[in-house]
Amino acid sequence: MKKTTIAIIGVGLIGGSIALSMRRDPAIRVVGYDVRQDSLDKALTLGVIHAGTTDLQTAVREANVIFLAAPVEQIFETLRTLSELDLQPDVIVTDVGSTKSEIVRQAVRVVPPHVTFIGGHPMAGSHKSGVEAASDRLLENAYYVLTPDADTPEHLVNRLVDLLSLTRAKVVQMDPNTHDQVVGAVSHFPHVLASALVNLVAGYDDENAWHARLAAGGFRDITRIASSNPRMWRDVLLQNREPILKIAKDWANALEDVMDLVQAGDADRIEQFFQTARDFRDGLPERKAGALPPLYDLYIDIPDHPGEIGRITTLLGARQINIINLQIRETREDIYGALRITFQSQSEMEKGEELLRYFEYNVYKRM
Repeated sequence: MKKTTIAIIGVGLIGGSIALSMRRDPAIRVVGYDVRQDSLDKALTLGVIHAGTTDLQTAVREANVIFLAAPVEQIFETLRTLSELDLQPDVIVTDVGSTKSEIVRQAVRVVPPHVTFIGGHPMAGSHKSGVEAASDRLLENAYYVLTPDADTPEHLVNRLVDLLSLTRAKVVQMDPNTHDQVVGAVSHFPHVLASALVNLVAGYDDENAWHARLAAGGFRDITRIASSNPRMWRDVLLQNREPILKIAKDWANALEDVMDLVQAGDADRIEQFFQTARDFRDGLPERKAGALPPLYDLYIDIPDHPGEIGRITTLLGARQINIINLQIRETREDIYGALRITFQSQSEMEKGEELLRYFEYNVYKRM
């Protein structure tokens, strides 16, 4: 039986995770392309791809499906380059960019008639980057949005959907403009808010260093996405400009409304403002993958004496439970301290919670 060839353009976290998912099917051959030979060498050593090359034509020549797993700006350049290369008849080209409208418009303009472009956005990520962080479980249960053009043949969309079933993601379809509006509200604009708040506090800290000292706890948590890649988010905002500008205007109006309530001293409506937000937020799926990657954190009250943290990590390690971060959340004058443990996945977190409760630790999750 002739194998299906998948080309992964950009063998990093997302590209590598898609590649590992594709390798679940022995009838699929995965070829990786990257501008860096060391990335390809890592991917080959880790068994992420079957073959790798730094020559784009070699990577795509026999490909039946091509995944453009590169930053948004590089996707545009790669689309233009692909239009000049030898490709298989009826090849499907898809991308993993977090904006869709402009990418789809560009693809329609430049790809040859025998090439079908279907926009894609796997809504999953990790605090880590690079092919060494790739996992065949990264996209499992995450939403994977496809944004086919209205003229895209249905059988080709179904072909890509069937292929993506190997990722175990929840594949959904929507209009590119709808995608950009929704993701702009729940992912892109929150990055703007977090960064704007951090910059505001940084400015205050120039005058009073207590801002940084007291911001080290919860403030770091609520603004964690401000640590994202600046260049990537520059490109995302520029490519999703119109939805972001609309959301920003709506946000400014909403903020002005609540500040008017503060100015008027309207206690009842201020409380209702927070109640409405809490009701909607508490109704959101707690641990489902969405536009922003969830945190798999447990908080443990521990006696404040030597060896306790070591005991906990030993218990977890003995059961092969992976953790990715430890942090002392607070120190107090009484006998307890709060330890935060961040796990690699929800299943690891649940195993850790069960184990620690068995050993009578007081364990709780962030709500």
